[in-house]
Amino acid sequence: MGGDGKDTPEGGGRGQVAHVPVLLKEATDFLAIRRGGIYIDATVGLGGHSIEIARRLGAAGLLIGFDKDPAALEIARDRLRPQQDAPEWPEVRLAQASFAEAGERCPTGSADGILADLGLSSLQLADPDRGFSFQAEGLLDMRMNPQSEPTAEQVVNQFEERELADLIYELGEERRSRRIARAIVRSRPIRSPAHLAAIISAAARPMKRERIHPATRTFQALRIFVNRELDDLGRLLQAAPELLRSGGRLVVISFHSLEDRVVKDAMRAAAKRGDYRLLTAKPVVPGRDEIGLNPRARSAKLRAAERV
Repeated sequence: MGGDGKDTPEGGGRGQVAHVPVLLKEATDFLAIRRGGIYIDATVGLGGHSIEIARRLGAAGLLIGFDKDPAALEIARDRLRPQQDAPEWPEVRLAQASFAEAGERCPTGSADGILADLGLSSLQLADPDRGFSFQAEGLLDMRMNPQSEPTAEQVVNQFEERELADLIYELGEERRSRRIARAIVRSRPIRSPAHLAAIISAAARPMKRERIHPATRTFQALRIFVNRELDDLGRLLQAAPELLRSGGRLVVISFHSLEDRVVKDAMRAAAKRGDYRLLTAKPVVPGRDEIGLNPRARSAKLRAAERV
């Protein structure tokens, strides 16, 4: 998962990639970054949040970053080299891996903070060959890690109609899932995101007062399934209390209700066990100014907890 300008996959093209970290001030404030500390950016993306964390850490600090996407990680690695205007730059260790592996890769009780900014990066949305954009005529891929399986094309062309309908309903919260699955099966083979979006739009026209594209929820479901996003998120949330030292902070930014529900339930359950003190009774959301500057931030929700 990446870490910049997240949202569900709509729009995108071959133009300039916008790089706007979502809820940057709020995330870093809740992390309460301690100079010389150890911090984990579970979703490095293009490095937007990581750079701000690194600036506050100082030379004695350590920043550990994870991302599935090798293209994003290459950009982040270049951006996270020591900055000329910040001579006291921390040690930075980046790994191409899912944050689900943080529990195995990081020492127990070592982290002062963990940040996870879930969803898509602007780099992924902007590349039509990645298959995240409704408008793309390239491959119907949707993998964050290009070495993983399956692709979205394999799912839409090989799954049985009932399997597709269940996937779209459960992971996309799409009430018209059976109608959409039927249309997909009848239209096979489907080779591009634009083709798939057109099929969905014809089968499920926009409902009254609905502002999102008719294909939004189906694309979301396919992306979550292909990248095992909820499974990986569950593993990170389970490992986080063991990774954090006393007083360490967990900050998670989610972009749709499924993610937010998983985060909310995990934090509340850990708080009942005595592992966390909740820092956000309700999720923190972007203000009008941030949404105006970065429309992709509009669905972001931040939750935070402190290790007891």
